[in-house]
Amino acid sequence: MHIVDVRATTVTVPLHAPLRHSNGAHWGRFVRTVVEVEADNGLIGLGEMGGGGQSAEAAVRGLRDYLVGHDPARTEVLRFMLANPTASLYNNRTQLLAAIEFACLDLQGRHLGVPVHELLGGRVRDRVPFASYLFFRYPGPDGSGEVRTPDQLVEHARELKTQHGFNVHKLKGGVFAPEYELACYRALAEAFPHDRLRHDPNAALSPEQGIRFARAIEDLHNDYFEDPTYGLNGLRRVRERTTVPIATNTVVVNFEQLAANVRDPAADVILLDTTFWGGIRACVRAAGVCETFQLGVAVHSSGELGIQLATMLHLGAVVPNLSFAADAHYHHLTDDVIDGGKLIYRDGAIDVPSAPGLGVTLNRDKLAEYAELYRELGGYPYDRDPGRPGWFPLLPNADWADPAASGPVDLPLR
Repeated sequence: MHIVDVRATTVTVPLHAPLRHSNGAHWGRFVRTVVEVEADNGLIGLGEMGGGGQSAEAAVRGLRDYLVGHDPARTEVLRFMLANPTASLYNNRTQLLAAIEFACLDLQGRHLGVPVHELLGGRVRDRVPFASYLFFRYPGPDGSGEVRTPDQLVEHARELKTQHGFNVHKLKGGVFAPEYELACYRALAEAFPHDRLRHDPNAALSPEQGIRFARAIEDLHNDYFEDPTYGLNGLRRVRERTTVPIATNTVVVNFEQLAANVRDPAADVILLDTTFWGGIRACVRAAGVCETFQLGVAVHSSGELGIQLATMLHLGAVVPNLSFAADAHYHHLTDDVIDGGKLIYRDGAIDVPSAPGLGVTLNRDKLAEYAELYRELGGYPYDRDPGRPGWFPLLPNADWADPAASGPVDLPLR
């Protein structure tokens, strides 16, 4: 089996409501690039990466000369061919490598008639649990769905718990002042006294703010405090002054950074992202390092559709030391580009796919529909907030949004 072609299609899929974060917002939709790698036996492997448009599609097409004629089973060769560490200093292709690796593993599994997790050592669990992943939100297209107050946050979490069965709740913060988000977080703890919690202000706090926040939640059922501040040294300062475990997905995203964290610990839990780390196999290797040095492991979410979600499920299936529920933005989506519609949560978990390859199939009609929607709406500036024109993020954040402010936000939605 050899590769004969590679294709990329940008899509945008609507969200139930715009999601706010410390750097800006998701403006009511996710923009993703679907990658297809075709083999000479007629099989097509699927990949996915964040962002899109002409530049992303051109970057994928630019790999065609590297890939045509290549055996998709030689994924280790692929790693050095596309993302050699020294070459990547000048041309970082980590996320491109991840999308191609997903597709190559998908091809191998389809060709052999086995799910990807069988290519990675075999599953140790049949289902992967997930956290609710709560965001402060602007109202959706119909005017509903706003999450701004503690009561709205608790009600939203209650709806998700009823619908999907979550018993772990993660609040994405860094939007409002730390004192206000602390009140919101404690409201969640009071509303769900038997559930576990985690908070992620997206590195928007200063170390001093992070220390104060961590000490203020030490009495709660915390999984961890994720990226309270930016940088290994900042995280280390917070970690040394609290009993709450510190997690990161921002400053430990490769093996050099993981080695630094092992030598001088700053984070207790490493969130592995199949895109940011350059593929599923890299995450499995990193999980092995974490197992050796007794670091916690969780699965990170980067705004995935069903293709990348499948990679997260296969990763979660084979990592024995996955000790925390995974993250996923997935329940915020209104639809997907895979056959059968969105994958289903049951009791807060999703079944690991058992069909060959990644276990998902592209729905060509949905792909065309959401490619057309992207052509209609285009992209959006991830690092801007549509409710605060002219605003841009600082680090640490010194210009918090006012939770009392609530005006109409004109977004280009369907």
